[in-house]
Amino acid sequence: MRRVKFGKLFTHRKIDESIIREHLALERTKLANERTLLSYTQASMYFLLGGLALIQLKEYQEMHYIGYLALVISVLFLTIGIWRFIVLKNKMKDLLKGKIESSAEEKEEP
Repeated sequence: MRRVKFGKLFTHRKIDESIIREHLALERTKLANERTLLSYTQASMYFLLGGLALIQLKEYQEMHYIGYLALVISVLFLTIGIWRFIVLKNKMKDLLKGKIESSAEEKEEP
């Protein structure tokens, strides 16, 4: 039986925790942004399906206007969700490029 040498792979290394925390915080923010977009899309689909169902009801002709309203709300939800996703994504890109100063730096400069 041979012994396998792992080398320096499993040695203890010092890791800069501030860099890791910052990186993980950005990843959490990206994931939250994507999750919010999916929530807006899901709500939009529910309004779309509900609106189409109300429009197709033949016994309740007076409910058609609510169906059309649901379709308009569906388009609004989808538009707002995509707009918010793009705006936050661009803000994060600017933050990473250094165009936006963090609020901690602004508080230190009285």
